[in-house]
Amino acid sequence: MVAITAGRSAVGAHTATPASFIPPIAVAVTPNVVHIGSARSGPPSTSTCERSMGIACYVASQIQRAYNLAPLFGAGTDGKGQTIVIVDSFGSPTIGHDLSVFDRTFDLPAPPSLTVIQPAGKVPPYQPSIDREGWAGETTLDVEYAHTMAPGASILVVETPTSEEEGTSGFPQIVTAELYVIKHHLGGVISQSFGATEQTFPTAQALLALRASYIAAAQSSNNVTVIAASGDFGAADVGPDSTTFYSFPVTSWPASDPLVTGVGGTQLHLDAEGNRTSPDTVWNDTYDAASNYFTAGSSSPGPLASGGGLSIIFERPAYQDAVANVVGQHRGVPDISMSAACDGAVDSYQSFPGQAAGWYPLCGTSVATALFAGVVALADQEAGHPLGLINSALYALSAAKAAGIVDITKGSNTVSFTQQGKTEKVKGYTAVRGYNLATGVGTVDAAKFVPELVNFLANS
Repeated sequence: MVAITAGRSAVGAHTATPASFIPPIAVAVTPNVVHIGSARSGPPSTSTCERSMGIACYVASQIQRAYNLAPLFGAGTDGKGQTIVIVDSFGSPTIGHDLSVFDRTFDLPAPPSLTVIQPAGKVPPYQPSIDREGWAGETTLDVEYAHTMAPGASILVVETPTSEEEGTSGFPQIVTAELYVIKHHLGGVISQSFGATEQTFPTAQALLALRASYIAAAQSSNNVTVIAASGDFGAADVGPDSTTFYSFPVTSWPASDPLVTGVGGTQLHLDAEGNRTSPDTVWNDTYDAASNYFTAGSSSPGPLASGGGLSIIFERPAYQDAVANVVGQHRGVPDISMSAACDGAVDSYQSFPGQAAGWYPLCGTSVATALFAGVVALADQEAGHPLGLINSALYALSAAKAAGIVDITKGSNTVSFTQQGKTEKVKGYTAVRGYNLATGVGTVDAAKFVPELVNFLANS
């Protein structure tokens, strides 16, 4: 496929086919969450994970401290009056119970409401399977860690009835569900912890025909912020079979969409209280034997890193003109990054059938996306309204060296793996000061970033 003109406006591409047309494509929608190890009766501490698994793991309070949320919470900015929309295939049958256990354990208040809707059709009854358990785990993680960042916000879980047996992917149902949410003004930020490699779409037109919800979200009458995970395989990503990897740099959609904020992954380095022991780095556990062993059962290198790279579908949107020396004529991904490392996983409680109930360390850009969704909800509260597409603000704040944007200057998303008996290395991108294709403009200090974001958009 070749790059398609995406338009030179800040809001990016237009569709090349009518928005109402949803092609029957068979593209696998994959959650960007990774399980580590087996269930535990209580949330493992950082020292316990390091001692038993050789990797760090963090609880909710450490994450809150790492992103400097206390000043916001102290001033009453906790997401009150906002709704975070979490879209996932199938959802989880135990999400209400699991969140209540999570909240009791970490002394978090229950959200004002936790609502589940199925606007694209009834979800089939839950039956344990790899697919259903994977999406249930994804849903649980998304809810628990968006809530960690914005405990005063309501949570709306939007479940879609994905069924590969029908020969179509989950994307058409996701479009239908998100359009329903946007039309009925059900929330100010939509969190998407999933994606598909751009090359897996049969044609560029097929992908462009699935953008109706993002176009609607960006309209001034709606002003909904849509975010998406950049992927968990570094500069590589999976092919149509969802198991083999491309041997050259690729990126995934919808994170690559100019109307979406793509969220990449960092690695936090925290002590038991959540204080940084060193600056954040690019998430890349590819060469970390312990991370590979507990996620894939082998200590050999495997692609576990922040997704990022250049779109083959979309040209550079106007808000990336200032980083044209990095992205060239292409849309670059990600825009910003949050914690995602497996050596730095977060503790999540899960009890759905098919696996033992208990606490699991989880990692991936799903974590990062949920965390950033919470940050956006805090900003929406402070602004008094949804902020809509925030990408222009991210790049402007980065260029102005705003205190709330924190550069990531170490690491890369180069990955290695063995496939069909051959060792592959997909050269990625190295973090540098300013924008890069491993972590975007960097990460955030929320106490500074939230008011900076609100003020910039109010005055632009």
